[in-house]
Amino acid sequence: MKRYDSSLQADSTVARAQNSVNKLHYAVSQALSHPNEQTVEQAQNSLEHAEHSVRQVNRSLGPQGVELAEEMLADEKSRLAKLNQQ
Repeated sequence: MKRYDSSLQADSTVARAQNSVNKLHYAVSQALSHPNEQTVEQAQNSLEHAEHSVRQVNRSLGPQGVELAEEMLADEKSRLAKLNQQ
């Protein structure tokens, strides 16, 4: 049973990280389509939260558990950096 519980916890941690990255995608998309101080700030806050979530997965599961979330995070960071350059 202990093994099953830790598996559920791992799945939950990965799911939270992926949800955070999905929310980041939405926030960056909003900032790109409606660039103003509020949407850019929301995207920055979402970025910090997503980075934190991905780091937690890395600490608990190692890199194999979070590759997709890290790729998505990198894409969103790139999109947000382009917005900040405008």
